[in-house]
Amino acid sequence: IVHWNIDKHYLADLSRAGIATVPSRYIEPRDAIEPALRDFLDEFPDSRDFVVKPCIGAGSRDARRHSRDQFAAATAQIKGLLAQGRSVLLQPYLDRVDSAGETALVYIDGLYSHAIRKGPLLSRGADSTNHLFAPEQIDSRQPGADERELGDRVRAAIPHTGALLYTRVDLIRDGNGAPLVLELELVEPSLFFIHGEQSAQRMATAILGHAAEARTKC
Repeated sequence: IVHWNIDKHYLADLSRAGIATVPSRYIEPRDAIEPALRDFLDEFPDSRDFVVKPCIGAGSRDARRHSRDQFAAATAQIKGLLAQGRSVLLQPYLDRVDSAGETALVYIDGLYSHAIRKGPLLSRGADSTNHLFAPEQIDSRQPGADERELGDRVRAAIPHTGALLYTRVDLIRDGNGAPLVLELELVEPSLFFIHGEQSAQRMATAILGHAAEARTKC
């Protein structure tokens, strides 16, 4: 699970499994940068902005939002990431996130626990944060039925048998209002216990349960 989830190529696996994800394209260290970036922009002509981020990263580090006319800046960012041997993820920036933000669904021991709203993080042309996370605006949120349904489908598509201790599914809506998976957080995500009543207690109970089960197998 760790090996699979730390690399954002997992979004391609989810898409192939029929999960609605934010459109994601990849540039690998062996690829020519400018043709790949032009092909991406041609594929999404209606997107005013796009996001460049490393496939393996921490928090918001090295993630930037560019406008279409910032081709040179985006190319330089991609070149820097590829020079480090890192694959690059390209995604069209979905404008609806500026008003609606993201929805993060938190599951504990396979059961839905709570959800939060996360405000937009990336400003056009801004440098990537020097900290682990960009400043975040977090509020409680009651997810829509369509978000809950997509979250359940995502969990079913994870290549793992049995209930995971925790899962966080980050969603944003497209221009038509349909939810899409932005990220699936299975490796040390923030779980926002302060926004879910009794969620910390549920997590503690789940940890004890998993530990007891592990002891019986030893």
